[in-house]
Amino acid sequence: MAQTDNKKFFENLTGAGKAIAVLTSGGDAQGMNAAVRAVVRMGIYVGAKVYFVHEGYQGMVDGGDNIKEATWESVSSMLQMGGTVIGSARCKDFRTHEGRLKAAHNLVQRGITNLCVIGGDGSLTGANIFREEWSGLLAELVQQGLIDEEAAQKYSALHIVGMVGSIDNDFCGTDMTIGTDSALHRIIEVVDAIMTTAQSHQRTFVLEVMGRHCGYLALVSALACGADWVLIPEMPPEDGWEEKMCQKLSAKRAGMKRLNIIIVAEGAIDRNNKAITSEHVKNLVVQRLGFDTRVTILGHVQRGGTPSAFDRLLASRMGVEAVLVLLETTANCVVSLCGNQSVQLPLMECVQMTQEVQKAMDEKRFEEAVRLRGRCVSYASNIQTYLLSDFNVAVLNVGAPAAGMNAAVRSAVRVGISEGHKMFAVNDGFEGFSKGQIREIKWADVGGWTGQGGSLLGTKRTLPAKHIDKIAEQMRKYNINALLVIGGFEAFLGIMELLAARGTYDELCVPMVMVPATVSNNVPGSDLSIGADTALNAITDTCDHIKQSASGTKHRVFIIETMGGYCGYLASVGGLAAGADAAYIFEEPFDIRDLQSNVEHLTEKMKTSIQRGLVLRNENSNENYTTDFIYQLYSEEGKGVFDCRKNVLGHMQQGGAPSPFDRNFGTKIAAKAMQWITKKLNESYRKGRVFANTEDSACLLGMRRRAMVFQPVVQLKDKTDFVHRIPKEQWWLKLRPLMKILAKYKTSYDVSDSGQLEHVVLNRPKESEAMAAI
Repeated sequence: MAQTDNKKFFENLTGAGKAIAVLTSGGDAQGMNAAVRAVVRMGIYVGAKVYFVHEGYQGMVDGGDNIKEATWESVSSMLQMGGTVIGSARCKDFRTHEGRLKAAHNLVQRGITNLCVIGGDGSLTGANIFREEWSGLLAELVQQGLIDEEAAQKYSALHIVGMVGSIDNDFCGTDMTIGTDSALHRIIEVVDAIMTTAQSHQRTFVLEVMGRHCGYLALVSALACGADWVLIPEMPPEDGWEEKMCQKLSAKRAGMKRLNIIIVAEGAIDRNNKAITSEHVKNLVVQRLGFDTRVTILGHVQRGGTPSAFDRLLASRMGVEAVLVLLETTANCVVSLCGNQSVQLPLMECVQMTQEVQKAMDEKRFEEAVRLRGRCVSYASNIQTYLLSDFNVAVLNVGAPAAGMNAAVRSAVRVGISEGHKMFAVNDGFEGFSKGQIREIKWADVGGWTGQGGSLLGTKRTLPAKHIDKIAEQMRKYNINALLVIGGFEAFLGIMELLAARGTYDELCVPMVMVPATVSNNVPGSDLSIGADTALNAITDTCDHIKQSASGTKHRVFIIETMGGYCGYLASVGGLAAGADAAYIFEEPFDIRDLQSNVEHLTEKMKTSIQRGLVLRNENSNENYTTDFIYQLYSEEGKGVFDCRKNVLGHMQQGGAPSPFDRNFGTKIAAKAMQWITKKLNESYRKGRVFANTEDSACLLGMRRRAMVFQPVVQLKDKTDFVHRIPKEQWWLKLRPLMKILAKYKTSYDVSDSGQLEHVVLNRPKESEAMAAI
C-alpha cells in the first residue's frame, strides 16, 4: 500500500480473486439502493466479482437466479429509488441449520466468501450465526459430496460486513441508520401539511409514527416540528401524565395557539409497560378538554418515497467503506457513522448492546435504556433538548438566509427563557442592531417557527465595524449581557470585528457565540452548517427531476450550476448524492484538458445502455470556464453522441422548508450554545455586571468529526482563507474521489481516515451518580 505524507492510498489494494455478495434483509429502508450501488461499483472498481443476492436470505437459500453477478450498468439509475430493487424478505428457512447449509453451498459454488449485509439487528445476527457455523457447514458439504476438500480449504473463512438499514434508528453503535433521515422527511412533510388544516379548524392532531421498540422517529420529529407532547417507549411518562398533558394543551390553546400536535411512537408505553395508543390519547383530549381531535397513523408512508440527500451520502460512504474493510482486513464488523466520521464496530457487540436496550426496557430500567441508545450526537441529548441566573441575551441572524435558522432561534429563545434569561431578538442583523431594531422575544413568540424557511428575524450581510459605536450604545441601552449570532461567513467576520473593538468598548466584553448557518457550508471550525442539508436536498431533488426528464429520450448530458461562492461543498457532495459524473470546484483547479477528458469519458459512457450524464459546477469554480462555456464545449464535442442542457439552480437552494436534519441540528446546536452562554455568564459575573474579555469568551460552536466543539474565534483566524471566504482545510474534499470512482474514473483515494475497528463500550454510572439520580 502506497504511503505519502502519512497518507494511505488504496490503489495497490486489489479485489482480484475475491467474490463479494450484497443483500438487503428485513424491512426495507430508503437508501438501501445507494448502499448496494456503492458496494457493486467499488467492488468492480477494485477488480472483485460482485453478486446480487435477490430476496435477502431467502434468495441465498434458494440459490439459482436469485444470486446473479452484478455489472456496472446494472446499478445505474437506482440511486434515487426508494426501497430495495434487489428485494428483501423474511426467511424462516435461514433460521434452520438445513437452510444455512443450502445457503453455504450456493455461495461456495460461486466462490463467494465476502458478504455485505444491509439490514437490522435480526439480519446481522443471522449473518453472524452463519459466519460462526461456516467451517462446520463446509465440512458437512464435503461429507455429503456436494463440494470437495479443495473447495473447503479455498473458501474456509466467511467475512461479513454489516450496514444498518432501518428507519427506526434502533441500532446501538451508530448515530444514524440508513433510511432514518428519509423517514423523518416523510413525517415532517405530513406534519407541515397537517398544521395548515389544524390551524384552520383549531384542531388537535395525534400522529402515530413507527418505532415499536425505539422512539427516535417520534422524538426527533417532535423536536423538528415543535410538538406539544411526545410519547416514546424508552421514556414512559410519570404517573398522572394524562392530567399534565391536558393542562399543557389547555394552556397552549388559552395562549391563542390554534392547534396542538401530539406525536406517539407506535411502541409507546407507560411505567407499567402498558401500551399507550394514539386512539387512547385522542379520547383523553376529547373527554377532558372537548377539543376537536383527529388521529393520523402514518404507517408505511414513512418507508416510502425517494431517499434524502443525507441517506444517499450515508449509504454511499458506508458501501465504499464496507468494500475497503473486506479488502484490508478479516474483521467481521458493522460500518457506521459517529458524528461526521465513519467507524467500524464489532458486529455482535452492537447487536448485544441493541438487545440490552430492550432488556432494560422490559425490566423497567428506562434511564439506562436511554443511555444505552446513543453516543456522540446522541439519543439522550435529543431527550435533554426536548425537556429542557437572570441575564439579557440577544440573538440575531447574519448573512444570507438558510433553512433551519428559525429552528435555531426558537430553540435558543426557549432554552434561554427556561434558564431564567430575558431574550431579545435583533432584526436585520448587525445593521438592525445599530438602528435599535431590538425587542424582547417571549416563549409564545417563536411558536411554529421550526418548520419555516428563511429568517423570520430578518438577516443582512452588513458587518458591524462601521456601526460599532451605535451597536455598543444599543447594548448599553438594553443591558445586553451576551450575544448569540446565527449565520454564515459574515457572522464569523462580525464576531471577529466585535472582538477587535473590545479594547475601546467595554459593552462588547460579554460572552459571544456563533452558530454556523449557511447553505455554502464555508464557515471555518465546523464540518456542517445549518441550511446545507436542505440545499443538498434541493439539488438532489432537482437533479432527479432533470434526469427523469431525459428518460426515453436520446443520450443527454446536463450541466448544473450550484451556489456556494468559492466553496465547492454543494457541488461536490450534491454530485455524490445525485450520482454525477463530474463536479467542477474552485478548490480543485481544472483546465481545458480536464474538460476534454470528461467529455471523452461521457462519450464512452453513452455508448453503453446509460443514457444520461450529469455534471455539476460550483458558481465560482473558474472565472473563465463558466457554465455557458462548459455547456457550449460539451455541446460541440458531443455532437453525434449526446446533446446537452444546462440549468442554474440559483436561490431555490436557499428557499423552502428546512429538512428534518436542519431542524434537528439547528435546535440542538442552539440549545448547546445557550447552555454555554449561561455557564460563561455565571463565570464572568462580577460586582453586579458581566465582564468577559478572554479569548475563550468569543467562540464558534461547530461539529468537528465526532463532537460539538466550542472554539475561540481568534484561533480560527489562521485556518481561514479570507480572500475566498473558505476554510483552508475542508473535510469533504476527501469524498470527491468517491464520486469519481462511482462514475468509473480511475483516481487516487486516501483511506487513511477511514473507520478503524472500535469497541462498543457501556459507560455505567458511578454509584454516587446512580444514587443522585434516584
